[in-house]
Amino acid sequence: MGMISLRNAGHRAGDLLFSNLNLVIAAGDHVGLVAPNGRGKSTLLRAMAGHVELSEGELTRSRGVTIGYVPQDIPADALAQTPAQFIASALDPVLLESESWRVDVVMEEFSIPLDLRERPLRAFSGGWQRMALLARAWVAQPDVLLMDEPTNHLDLGRIGALEQWLAYAARNMPVVIASHDRAFLDATTNRTLFLRPSEQVYLPLPYSAARAELDQIDAAAEAQRDRDLKQAQQLRKQAAKLTNIGINSGSDLLVVKSRQLRDRAEKIEAEVQDVHRDRTGLVRLGNSGAEARVMLAFENVPVTTPDDRLLFSIDKLHVFQGDRIVLLGRNGAGKSQFMRLLTEGLDGLVPAGLRISPQLVPGYLDQSLGWLPLDPSPLDYLLHRFDEGDRRTIALLAGAGFPPDRQSRPIRTLSLGQRARVALLALRLARPNFYLLDEPTNHLDIPGQEQLEADIREQGATTILVTHDRAFLRTIGTRYLLIDGRRLREVDDPEGFIASMTQGAD
Repeated sequence: MGMISLRNAGHRAGDLLFSNLNLVIAAGDHVGLVAPNGRGKSTLLRAMAGHVELSEGELTRSRGVTIGYVPQDIPADALAQTPAQFIASALDPVLLESESWRVDVVMEEFSIPLDLRERPLRAFSGGWQRMALLARAWVAQPDVLLMDEPTNHLDLGRIGALEQWLAYAARNMPVVIASHDRAFLDATTNRTLFLRPSEQVYLPLPYSAARAELDQIDAAAEAQRDRDLKQAQQLRKQAAKLTNIGINSGSDLLVVKSRQLRDRAEKIEAEVQDVHRDRTGLVRLGNSGAEARVMLAFENVPVTTPDDRLLFSIDKLHVFQGDRIVLLGRNGAGKSQFMRLLTEGLDGLVPAGLRISPQLVPGYLDQSLGWLPLDPSPLDYLLHRFDEGDRRTIALLAGAGFPPDRQSRPIRTLSLGQRARVALLALRLARPNFYLLDEPTNHLDIPGQEQLEADIREQGATTILVTHDRAFLRTIGTRYLLIDGRRLREVDDPEGFIASMTQGAD
């Protein structure tokens, strides 16, 4: 089995991403790699795969080890290839000539349908592109598996299948997974690396247990920091008192003693560690409030496809102020069409049978961020859409993690995570009392997900949500609506549906 070792490893890309990383990843280690967006997770995975060099320290791999690497996206120059061509490109040409059967076997293993195998990858959905990436990483039977956001674009059924596949196919090999999907990390990892600019934290626990331990570590570090700074302050006060006495009495000994106390204070202050905080560059949402008890009322409302085929009917449904409703259903059941119907209704195309409170002020966040313009800069976009003034808008963007030099760059040059922060900031400035969220966590890192959860829960805004993020829906939901048998019915909790999807039950 392969092994990866890092010694005093670090990387700078303008800013320091991480440093002082000392780690050995061996057989059976399934490591969850956790950090906010832009903090070096993908860089570290690419370095482990041999695609980039770290700027600090050493990274070594066992002699002859083969690496299976799953990036976030298919390279642009490979989108014209069929899945078979793309997967075969991972094999040595000599091996491919004698063992081309490997490609067919791995396509079967990842359930790539026959009717897709002759199509170019650009025609695939995001989920099937993810399956092609996984198959390409696996076709050479690697010794180590590295995965960058493997659940992106996957529904609950495919996420469950991937969890089961990792449990048997990669059980005894080293695996490193960078992911913002907390439930997936809990299901697939036994170790967690919290990647930080300075001191790294590596714990032999899956994410949730490791996060609880990390919170205790950070709390202890903050308490120790406060004690150290208080001691330094007391030393400085003693030094000042001795200086005054020494000057008034003419005692050189007291002046020397005073200098020694100041030196001790400076040494303590220099050694004090800043308490690490992941919650930077976050956007706080609010709730403009409403007096209405019922925000939405449905009665005999059909939900159809764009060509008017019935998907399901809503016999009777009241959405009360403060409800946080999670919509559940298999792919194709009609979740997206329900969200489309509701979006159009809130925009003025109200279908028969739907009543909307005149006090409702909607706010949207969808997975594609398709409504977000790409040509203007974040500063120009927000200035033209909202009447907040230059100074406040600049300050809001800075608080959302955009230094002045990034505020004036076109939105198209930003990462998807940065675009999501611009979208959240626009959502905040719209001052809604009703949130319509379609896969809102797709581009949010874990701190961003937790902030969004906290804001929605604490502010009490009415919410309707579609998501494949199990941790998010469990935290947010107060009501669960299941599309089942062409009807919409309320269920007590989401667990039965989640189990049916992730365990492959019908």
